[in-house]
Amino acid sequence: MGEESFELRRGEEGYPQRLEDLSDPPERLYGIGAAGVLEDMAIAIVGSRRASPYGVATAEMAGRIAAESGLVVVSGGALGCDAAALRAAQGSGGTTVVVCGCGADVIYPQSSRDVFEGAISKGAVISLERWGTPPRRYAFPKRNRIIAAMSESTLVVEAGVRSGTMSTAEAAASMGRRLYAIPGSIYSPQSVGTNELISDGASIVCSERDLEMCIALDYDKLRLCADGSHSEHGRVLSALVASPTRADELANRLGESVITILGTLSDYEARGMVVRLPDGRYSPTAELLRASDRMGH
Repeated sequence: MGEESFELRRGEEGYPQRLEDLSDPPERLYGIGAAGVLEDMAIAIVGSRRASPYGVATAEMAGRIAAESGLVVVSGGALGCDAAALRAAQGSGGTTVVVCGCGADVIYPQSSRDVFEGAISKGAVISLERWGTPPRRYAFPKRNRIIAAMSESTLVVEAGVRSGTMSTAEAAASMGRRLYAIPGSIYSPQSVGTNELISDGASIVCSERDLEMCIALDYDKLRLCADGSHSEHGRVLSALVASPTRADELANRLGESVITILGTLSDYEARGMVVRLPDGRYSPTAELLRASDRMGH
């Protein structure tokens, strides 16, 4: 992917259609990198700038799993959780998009230079602000809405009650986007916001497995397998949630070979996501069905 700059105007080819879900979509978007990634399936991962070690660790976990699942990771590139998620995604070979509150050609903060450079080399850095615009306070709330709009789901890692992270979550909710949240200590100011989101119905992410399941159910994507192959058969999971089925019937229904379906089912079984019933049918595990119910599937 090149380091080309681009300007996308509303109504013209290449303008991200997801931005049309905003009440007032921006007329122009400035960027550096590969504009095409703005149309790919994406997840926003956002959190506190004053991140605790717990927040940094969970942001890194989320960025890694999202990248290994083939999703574009979108964030703001700020100190703390945002940069941690993006670095982890880039370190796993993933594609990232940084949405900044300054010109797309301005690096802020300087401590995130590697994150910006990583996004430009594989992904993009985008902004609502004109080239060369320095960071300004008013630009960041506008930026947060773009982060939410660019992603089918937003994962909130760590957030206080009144924070930029929560404004991103509110923007996502207002557009009907899916919200995931990682719980934290009831005594931690940085987790008050995330815990409230869970109380209000956000999908709770308590482990790597939870996030894998969210992604499998909502994006029909599985994480990169240990042998380096990438399974794209999340639709098998969706079919099994609807009704337990034999492998040959699944293969016929989905237009795949039985060998391919059996390989996918074995992978799911090893992950604890499906179980083989005595009559030969495969069914989602109780754990996965609970996750499905929590997410309204």
